[in-house]
Amino acid sequence: MAVPVAFFALFFAYPVTAIVGRGLKAGGDWQFGRIGEVLARPDILDVLWFTTWQALASTALTLLIALPGAYVFARFDFPGKQLLRAVVTVPFVLPTVVVGTAFLALLGRGGLLDELWGVRLDTTVWAILLAHVFFNYAVVVRTVGGLWSQLDPRQEEAARVLGAGRFAAFRRVTLPALAPAVAAAALMVFLFTFTSFGVVQILGGPVYATLEVEVYRQTAQLLDLPTAAVLTLVQFVAVGAILAVHAVTVRRRERALKLVDPAQTSRRPRGAGQWALLGGVLLTALLLILLPLGVLVERSFDGADGADGADGAAGSGGYGFGYYRALQSAGSGGSSTFLVPPLEAVGNSLRYALVATLIALVVGGLAAAALTRRAGPLVRGFDALLMLPLGVSAVTVGFGFLITLDEPPLDLRTSWVLVPLAQALVGVPFVVRTMLPVLRAVDDRLREAAAVLGASPLRAWREVDLPLVRRAVLVAAGFAFAVSLGEFGATVFIARPDNPTLPVAVARLLGRSGELNYGQAMALSTILMLVCAVSLLLLERIRTDRSGEF
Repeated sequence: MAVPVAFFALFFAYPVTAIVGRGLKAGGDWQFGRIGEVLARPDILDVLWFTTWQALASTALTLLIALPGAYVFARFDFPGKQLLRAVVTVPFVLPTVVVGTAFLALLGRGGLLDELWGVRLDTTVWAILLAHVFFNYAVVVRTVGGLWSQLDPRQEEAARVLGAGRFAAFRRVTLPALAPAVAAAALMVFLFTFTSFGVVQILGGPVYATLEVEVYRQTAQLLDLPTAAVLTLVQFVAVGAILAVHAVTVRRRERALKLVDPAQTSRRPRGAGQWALLGGVLLTALLLILLPLGVLVERSFDGADGADGADGAAGSGGYGFGYYRALQSAGSGGSSTFLVPPLEAVGNSLRYALVATLIALVVGGLAAAALTRRAGPLVRGFDALLMLPLGVSAVTVGFGFLITLDEPPLDLRTSWVLVPLAQALVGVPFVVRTMLPVLRAVDDRLREAAAVLGASPLRAWREVDLPLVRRAVLVAAGFAFAVSLGEFGATVFIARPDNPTLPVAVARLLGRSGELNYGQAMALSTILMLVCAVSLLLLERIRTDRSGEF
């Protein structure tokens, strides 16, 4: 456990604490009165209120739309089920910048709805809510559907034999069993939407801001560290409370139920109602997931015949690879957005993500192994702390890197390794959550037998644990790679102008006017989406039913 503790202390706790300290200290003394001053400001109260209510609305809307999908995946067996499961999971591993860009292409100026009916939803809360549902649909489907598929349907059937109606049997038998999973999914959706950054930054415009967006604005644009520090503390407390409640619901889900093999509970739909439900879920997947991604791809080719013209405008119409060709040169169309060709961001992102994946596997694997072999309140607390990087402001972490890791022996501010370190912080929780259930399923007697036969702990792990968890390691690596590839909040601070990552490059292009910049952003987002989607599809082929919580 020493390596994970040291890693998180040095690259997470230290930068965040330093930022908070600089914001709340004056002349060496803590100025806690600033907390009340900041929280009393009307503009900050508006941000807090919007952050909270949009997260609640996003969570409710996600549950409403995704729970029927969870039931379909749990109880129905139909052709293409595994492919559809992979498709609905793709948004979860997509970078938030790509999600924002896809919905901008669908709902924004010149988007599909604008062209067909003159309707624009960008800079409205509806665009944000729909993008959040798109992003979190898979969280509910996989968390709730995974448990639902293992509930014995004979219990509900017995209640109906005893005279209960269909709804009464569901309410009294199935719903109480599902409640912990529904609560866990709702809490994770609330966490992801409460800390939303890229989606709100792109779709909210200057009108809407979550805590994360406001921390970025106060830090990067206004250089107001006291306000940023207070907002970071507020978000930290909120995230800590959410994760504490989530840990309780997960323990209830693990301990309270007797589960069966999912293969025993699924069957082909029967009757018009069940076929209609399956059709509705397929239509939802088409409109909510495939349509935004399809429009994103279409816009990357749209009007691109002359996209690399000198005036930076789009071509005269038709489809082509003009936007993709423009990515090969810096300053296309007279733009000074990049010091290097934007296409170099692809290679940069792949290299950074591979290094981040390696770091996340080492740190997360050691943490999961330690959590498997130890118990007690301290270990449970450490388990919860490992999840904090998913909710604590990545903007704060990135800025903290710049102001703390700038002196020997850790003068990393100009080093390329700073980016994969920040990305690995986000990847470690996925590695732990993927490997921990599998490691806990390994019979301790196998390790004890290896020890009796003279094997060292390292050899016992290599000979006993590793063969059993090899697939889980591959799944963990895939998730760590995908989330590292799309990390944006911290990377936007620390990625050097001559070595941008894909999400940073997309954000820079969207931040500049001109059809060429917009088209290049669509092209880069499409490339990023394809890389993440291929990673996810490979994961679906190698994962097992026990390969963790994701």
